[in-house]
Amino acid sequence: MKQSINPERDTSGRVQDDAPESSRQGHQAANWALAATLYAALLAAFWFTALKFDMPERIGGHFASAFASFALLLAPYWAFGFGAAEVLRRWLTWRWARVLAPALLVVPYLVFVLPRGEFHWYYALALAAIPLGLAAMFEFLPPPGPALAWQDVLALVVVGAPVEFRLLAGAWPHPGLSALPKFEMVLSALYAFLVVRRVEGVGFDFRARLRDVAIGLREWAFYAPIAIGLGLLLHFIHFVPRRPGAGTFAAACLITFFFVAVPEEFFFRGLLQNLLQPRLGRGRALLVTAVIFGLSHFNKPLPFNWRYVIMAAIAGLFYGRAWLDRRRLTSSAITHTTVDVVWGMWWR
Repeated sequence: MKQSINPERDTSGRVQDDAPESSRQGHQAANWALAATLYAALLAAFWFTALKFDMPERIGGHFASAFASFALLLAPYWAFGFGAAEVLRRWLTWRWARVLAPALLVVPYLVFVLPRGEFHWYYALALAAIPLGLAAMFEFLPPPGPALAWQDVLALVVVGAPVEFRLLAGAWPHPGLSALPKFEMVLSALYAFLVVRRVEGVGFDFRARLRDVAIGLREWAFYAPIAIGLGLLLHFIHFVPRRPGAGTFAAACLITFFFVAVPEEFFFRGLLQNLLQPRLGRGRALLVTAVIFGLSHFNKPLPFNWRYVIMAAIAGLFYGRAWLDRRRLTSSAITHTTVDVVWGMWWR
């Protein structure tokens, strides 16, 4: 017999379960209010950073449309770090809505190119077709379980190859805008893997904790003496004494964290290492991911930068350790950011 459930009521006759629901709604409202406030502050920070690096002159005018395009990409990127995947799962209950929705990622490209008269149909087609195709694949041909499957490999190649080989660089063909195609691919992967595939334990969360900072800096401190010693031995780096200003240092941290560290950590740790772990185990997944991460640096520069591959692979071990602590990308992104900024400021 099906048991009926009768929520207890207080003396006024109201259902007592209303209190937890009200608390949950209040928590969600506070979460999105915080996200919106920080997003506005972040946009302001990027605006002044762009002016500091003379972006209006570098892109040859139409700075407003360029910044609007960037803001349209930053908004969902930021929102995913505050739980947007869960919201989209609740909203998009019709499967065709889930498949078609990410085609909207072409809009930032259109906002940028139409005022400038630089529209190219093949870029528009690619920027709509990639997220739509990945969503369709995971919707209609879902992997059988949480472990890495052929669908995951294909999706990672589809979003990774345009970034690695700059296949979409012509969509925003101006100095200083090379990160925007990367944002498009990151958003395609975020939607496909978190909303449709529903991968757990990725750790894409911008609500930073003190432990994220502590673990991130701890892993950097472990890696730094190895990097300096081995880098000097391999003639990969040499010390450059300089005293960068506080503004320059802050801008470098901001740009590196959002444009380099978080996208790469999401791809390699949040997705690849995460999906490999059920198949290979914790240790081997860490090692294999670090090796693949190292190999992804082979073309910096071409034909094959073996020194960079070695240094990046070792760094990948420490980035992976940082992520494994609590499966949070903020931790590994802090390690990654610190490595890149210190290297860029004081080592060449």
